[in-house]
Amino acid sequence: MSGRRLKKKIFEILSHNDFEKGIVNISGFTARAVVNPLFSFLYHRDELVKWRAVAAMGLVVSNLADHDMESARVVMRRLIWNLNDESGGIGWGSPEAMGDILARHEGLAKEYHRILISYIAPERNYIEHELLQRGVLWGIGRLAHARPHLVKDFSHLLCNYMESIDPTLRGLAGWTAGLYDSEATNLLVKRLENDHATLPFYIDGNVEEVTVAELSCRH
Repeated sequence: MSGRRLKKKIFEILSHNDFEKGIVNISGFTARAVVNPLFSFLYHRDELVKWRAVAAMGLVVSNLADHDMESARVVMRRLIWNLNDESGGIGWGSPEAMGDILARHEGLAKEYHRILISYIAPERNYIEHELLQRGVLWGIGRLAHARPHLVKDFSHLLCNYMESIDPTLRGLAGWTAGLYDSEATNLLVKRLENDHATLPFYIDGNVEEVTVAELSCRH
């Protein structure tokens, strides 16, 4: 299949109502063939296509890591490069894809979880772009809900986000912080239980409109 036809096929899968069936079909292609098209869809203007590309990237790269860890690391390094100022780009979708990959694959999670978390650490690789922060927080939350022990010691870094004027940042930070019994975050999570501002949230192949309160209680 030509590159153009493959990209069109992947777009059809990402757009289809039955995405759960479609994502299995994507995993049937070789990782080498589908990674580049999936990277392009991380920037797609349709939010649902973008989010499904995140999930597909997570599945493809985690499967790749099972038999070719070094090739999976190459993809991880590309995602990290996209978030580097020197890349010249913004890195849309990259932290979300990182989080989904790490949630799915234990080996990659052990190697790269600190890098993903460093994007909310002021003394490390802190990302100032507010819209990109949303992606970082979703990626960390995706990882935390799959492997809570890898994020537990860093939950205090979520405090500033739970006090943000942006309900998406508050909700995503609360979604992760609510997993932990932490002196640093418990009071802020409790406050969010009465926060009825809404935000879009991707879960199980679809984007839902949820309140900050609902997301903070979703463990």
